[in-house]
Amino acid sequence: MFVDTAKVELHAGKGGDGAVSFRHEIYIPKGGPDGGDGGRGGSIIFRADKDTNTLLDFRYNPILRAEDGKNGSGQRSAGRSGKDLIVEVPIGTVVYRVDEGVESISPTSHTRTLLADLTHDGEEAVIARGGDGGFGNAHFKSSVRQTPRIAEVGEPGEEFIAELELKLLADVGLVGLPNAGKSTFLSVVSNAKPEIADYPFTTITPNLGVATIDKRDLLIADIPGLIEGASEGKGLGHAFLRHIDRTAVLLHLVDAYSDDAGASYQTIRNELSKYSDLENRPEIVVLTKVEGLDSDIIKMQTAAILKINPDAEIYPLSSAAHIGVDDVLRALKTKVEQSEKSTKAPALSDNQTLIANETEDTSSLPVISLSKNALKDTWRVVEEDGKFIVTGEKIEKFARRTDLSNYASVNRLRDILKKMGIRAELTSMGATDDSIISIAGKEFTLVEDW
Repeated sequence: MFVDTAKVELHAGKGGDGAVSFRHEIYIPKGGPDGGDGGRGGSIIFRADKDTNTLLDFRYNPILRAEDGKNGSGQRSAGRSGKDLIVEVPIGTVVYRVDEGVESISPTSHTRTLLADLTHDGEEAVIARGGDGGFGNAHFKSSVRQTPRIAEVGEPGEEFIAELELKLLADVGLVGLPNAGKSTFLSVVSNAKPEIADYPFTTITPNLGVATIDKRDLLIADIPGLIEGASEGKGLGHAFLRHIDRTAVLLHLVDAYSDDAGASYQTIRNELSKYSDLENRPEIVVLTKVEGLDSDIIKMQTAAILKINPDAEIYPLSSAAHIGVDDVLRALKTKVEQSEKSTKAPALSDNQTLIANETEDTSSLPVISLSKNALKDTWRVVEEDGKFIVTGEKIEKFARRTDLSNYASVNRLRDILKKMGIRAELTSMGATDDSIISIAGKEFTLVEDW
């Protein structure tokens, strides 16, 4: 069963907690802190595999978890890091992170963020990162703090919903209206065995075949027939337009028995122009099923297509009678080689760029940003319903690793707030001793409440 989309729930491993421990040995009084650090949580890594050709396995295993890191212990023993989870996916798999609440796959949606585009065998990408382990109390020993009772908890690993899309990688993509002769052409020029019948939509899943011409192999993808409105999802629509997105050259098949070859050609061109940059993809046009037709009809149908696109490169073809097959393959070979010279790497379409939810409207919020350092030190404070919410990459990392049940650990976080200038801003915004401060889901008061 061919499956080219899937939705999975990812849970990277949590980092292990640091240990609070002190060295206790006979004749060695006050041995000092020796609590070890927690291990890093395992990450989830996707790897492109040439022997995997479908996303079917994710339909039956939609939740992926990496191993948690182990806790540290005494004698400065660090916890073991969690094992990374290696997930094999087909070559051509695109991975998106989905914003919370998104329930359906939509190639034109702006609620997804591109995480990885795996186009080569063995290529890997870290999709969900494991959390860092917390420091043990041995890490906090200093000349003025000789018996620290502070240890950090491990950070949680990344958790989110990911959508996977498989986009076939091919030199040539066959496009055309249903029953235009795409599957017949593929069966003649390659060893592929697509279903062939005299009715529309015989092909409902993409087929791949390899054709050889002049010692050059061409990987050809037979895409299910398109109809008017396919770019809006009608018919098989988006489900298969994505597979044309990666092809270097399009072979546009038009049935020579069509009432109006120009109109048939225009219908497909309209749909391609609405999806990604396919309208500008190199193209060869063929009039199929020309066996039995006189030259005048072929010329008339050719003229109808040229009226739509005067620059169209058109060939007559009969796959069944092997008329014009080699000419078409040679033309495709030339186009593919030209494309390879002009394109060193596949370009990402607009809907694949990292633009999803990178900005948010905060004009109505009382936000104060006081960063004078690098971006990672940027922070802001927002007051909502009497609660003060602090955000920022660096301070959130400290907060995630703070053990709220440990008096010394919470006081350390308060000291960090003071050193970063956040406490002064909280005070100026009206925060009192018993005001609730919230950072990365951790809530505590501004001053000691023990």
